[in-house]
Amino acid sequence: MSILSTEFNGKRQEILLDALPGTSRIAILADADSTSPQQLQTLQDAAQARGVASLVFRVTKSDETAVAPEAFAASIAPAIFQWPDTAEEGGLLSYGPSIVQMFRDIMSRQLVKLLRGVKPADIPVEQPSKFELVVNLKIAKTLGLTISEPFLLRADKVIE
Repeated sequence: MSILSTEFNGKRQEILLDALPGTSRIAILADADSTSPQQLQTLQDAAQARGVASLVFRVTKSDETAVAPEAFAASIAPAIFQWPDTAEEGGLLSYGPSIVQMFRDIMSRQLVKLLRGVKPADIPVEQPSKFELVVNLKIAKTLGLTISEPFLLRADKVIE
């Protein structure tokens, strides 16, 4: 299964900047093992094209994982996350595939094929087909942010 994580980073950045017009700088928290320098450059170029400065925080070791989010949060508090559940659990925004859909639909379908004797090499790679934009207005209010009504209409789910 492929979840298109890095492919959607640009879309997440666009959504964040659309939700918070007037943003002058953003931070990018990137796993050095899965995010290429070219992907980071693309994100930085896209931000710059919108007049937004970007700061990159690369996590390269497991022990840096605890430090990087603190530096990240100290730079910029509002954030967008990959999993819709993250906004439901206290994040401001999220855009990505539904974990429930991935496990319920894709992985269960693949498991059935395996149990029926299909060789793993013969099972095609699948991608999620549903992506959700979730906005947590409780967090927006806590952060003193106003999310526009037109932006909220784009959301698949708004937590009030």
